[in-house]
Amino acid sequence: MKRKEIRGNKLSNILFIKNKKGFSLIEMMIVVAILGIIILGLATFFTGGTRSWVTGQYQLEAQRNARLSMDQMVREIREANYVENSSLSSSIDFHTPFHGNISYSLSGNDLKRDSNTVMNNVLTLDFTYFDNSDTEINNFPLSEEDASKISKVHINLQVDVDKDSSPDITLNSDINLRNRGLSG
Repeated sequence: MKRKEIRGNKLSNILFIKNKKGFSLIEMMIVVAILGIIILGLATFFTGGTRSWVTGQYQLEAQRNARLSMDQMVREIREANYVENSSLSSSIDFHTPFHGNISYSLSGNDLKRDSNTVMNNVLTLDFTYFDNSDTEINNFPLSEEDASKISKVHINLQVDVDKDSSPDITLNSDINLRNRGLSG
C-alpha cells in the first residue's frame, strides 16, 4: 500500500490510503437487505414448521384419546347383559354384571360416560343396533321388545380437533354382546 502524507493542512498527521479497498454504503445496504430477506424466509419456514408440529401433536393426542375412549366403550358394551330402551342413536344405556348400569351419550361436543366427560371435541357419536340376523333395529325410541333383540352394536365416533369442516378422526367398531340374555 502506498501512503501519502498531506502537507499544508491542519490534518497533516492523517494518512490516506491510495487504492483503498472496502464497501460503499449502497453495497452494505444491499447486503443487509438480502440478509434480511433470507432471515425472514428462514423465520417463516421455522414458524410454519413449528405450527405444523404443534397441530400434529394435537391430532395425535386426539387420536389417542379417541382410541382409548372407543376401547373403553367396546369393552363395557361387550360385557353387557342387555341394552336398555334407547331414545336416541347418539346414546346407549346398558347393564353389565360387574359395573351395573352404564350410559354413554353425546352432550354438545363431549362424550359422557354416565355424567362424567370421557372425551372432548366429539363431532358425531352414533350407535346402530342389530339383531341376531344382522337386521338393523332403528325404531327410536326403542321398545322393550326391540331392545331385547339387540345382539350387536355398531359405534361410529368422529372427532374434530381443529373445528374445520371435515372430521379429523373417524373410528368404527362392531360389538357383539357376549353376556346377552344372562341375568345379572
